[in-house]
Amino acid sequence: MSSPTEAQLLQAFSSVVDANTGRDVVSGKQLKSLKIEGGDVAVDIELGYPAKSQIPGLRQALTAAARSVPGVASVSVNLHSKIVAHAVQRGVQLLPSVKNVIAIASGKGGVGKSTTTVNLALALAAEGASVGIMDADIYGPSQPMMMGLSGRPESTDGKTMEPLENYGVQVISIGFLVDADQAMIWRGPMATQALEQLLRQTNWRELDYLLVDMPPGTGDIALTLSQRVPLTGAIIVTTPQDIALLDVQRGVEMFKKVGVPILGIVENMAVYCCPNCGHTEHIFGEGGGQRMADKYGVDHLGSLPLTLSIREQADAGRPTVVADPEGKIAASYREIARRAAVKIAQQAKDFSAKFPTIQVSKNT
Repeated sequence: MSSPTEAQLLQAFSSVVDANTGRDVVSGKQLKSLKIEGGDVAVDIELGYPAKSQIPGLRQALTAAARSVPGVASVSVNLHSKIVAHAVQRGVQLLPSVKNVIAIASGKGGVGKSTTTVNLALALAAEGASVGIMDADIYGPSQPMMMGLSGRPESTDGKTMEPLENYGVQVISIGFLVDADQAMIWRGPMATQALEQLLRQTNWRELDYLLVDMPPGTGDIALTLSQRVPLTGAIIVTTPQDIALLDVQRGVEMFKKVGVPILGIVENMAVYCCPNCGHTEHIFGEGGGQRMADKYGVDHLGSLPLTLSIREQADAGRPTVVADPEGKIAASYREIARRAAVKIAQQAKDFSAKFPTIQVSKNT
């Protein structure tokens, strides 16, 4: 039997579609190398987003596709994720150890932004990414409680801080630096300066994604952060309620004005399901997040229910993704996180690291 040809194998692999991108691995440029030695085939597939839970299924599909070609005796599939840095706003200084910074924002408070942030971070980590959280809500920091963390950040040089860590996620928050009952009576410029120090004086350890839990609204602090933090994109959290959607529009417009791409909209508290009888009720309205996504031409990343367990688990320092990893709600968070990561992978890459640093010396 003759050996398989490259053309035959490429045609076979072009039938394998990545469900996350909607493109096959060949036209999607995920196939990086193909080696043929007699009947032995070795293929290297590279994903631009974390997908630990989906790799076995994709590997099986690729193996089956190769074996469908006459003459193939053995198949070796090297399938891995490679997350790279993507472009941010012009003129904003990048973070040396952080590839991508994602703002989790809303136009108003009380829509579950912090709970969404922590669960999306844990979902990305569960899929194999290196993830951090920066709690930018200076007046109401909640990430220490939700991540089950307490204590003060350590400093080895007296100038920088080490992030605290739990569930494999690095975290920094003003809540680690002040007492829990201490009110932060700071004006906007002082609060913004403190947040910039938190961001740039933390020794982040090679993060694929840093999620920034933004303060609510579009006031001075939120606007200044969106201008100074090197953001790869923003995820907008809302409820279906009309008054929430009204404020979300302001948040979308703020990021558009400073040149930050909107990765998509997450609709929180979309539906309530009675745990006793199973009756469902759209307490805050229905379909508002989808309508907002359609209006602005952005992705609707997903919807999450109004459920007591989400609140209880976050308050207990064990968010849903780690408290009930096999549950339906955790699966929803993972799907939303994966969609956002895929959206980032499709954006322009950051090439600043490829340019040499030019130093001008004066001859004496």
